[in-house]
Amino acid sequence: MKKILVTLAVVLSMVFSLGAAALADNHEGAKVRVVHASPDAPAVDVYVNGELTLEDVPFKADSGYLDVPAGTHNVEVFAAGSEYMEGEAVLQADLTVEAGKAYTVAAANVLESIEFVVAEDSMEVTEGKTKIRVGHLSPDAPTVDVGLIGGDAVFSGATFPGITDYMELDAGTYDLEIRTPDGTQVLPLEGTELAANTVYSVFAINTADSLEVLALVDYQGAGAPGEMPSTGLGAPEQNTMMYLLVAGGLVLVMGGAFAFRRRFQN
Repeated sequence: MKKILVTLAVVLSMVFSLGAAALADNHEGAKVRVVHASPDAPAVDVYVNGELTLEDVPFKADSGYLDVPAGTHNVEVFAAGSEYMEGEAVLQADLTVEAGKAYTVAAANVLESIEFVVAEDSMEVTEGKTKIRVGHLSPDAPTVDVGLIGGDAVFSGATFPGITDYMELDAGTYDLEIRTPDGTQVLPLEGTELAANTVYSVFAINTADSLEVLALVDYQGAGAPGEMPSTGLGAPEQNTMMYLLVAGGLVLVMGGAFAFRRRFQN
């Protein structure tokens, strides 16, 4: 009996070690979100390292966060449905991403001058606060401020194709507006709700005469309304992995043998 208990302890120790290694591997990737923000570009296909990754993405659409291994990746954009030909992309860039980080990659500007705008996204916010940043992705819109209607600017001097730093605010509902530096309102944003424990990116898109906003959630922490708590970096899958590893270890002990198999994702 003593021998069995010792064996069980050894195997469980190895199982938990494997679990920790699996969770560490899980953090070796990055998260990348793609946004189509080019107002006159057609729907597009996006290839990463020569592989079709996103298909038929229309203007104003975002991909949500995709798992991408850390490192440098060749990202190419083609008109949707067109044949892939290396070196013939409408837009191409080498994108370097770091482990454990999240990024937004926007295809912006008019089609003739289309370009990537890349920003690192925040995955944290002070408990009970909200956090927001603004991206100016309207190619012909002037420099603008974003602030309270009739009040102070929250973000000043936003220019195309810039993305501001984040700012933490009290959670709540705000009557905001996009306006020129001289105070002329460009777009009213009354009743903007900013939830606690949530991080937002708000992008001004389209042309100046059709200006609109695209609001995306970068992160939702515990207690944020409407969805399960999430870091954007895959925490639910980690818990599932640990349960499976523990159960698997017990089965192997009872069977009197165990085997290892590691899976690598390049």
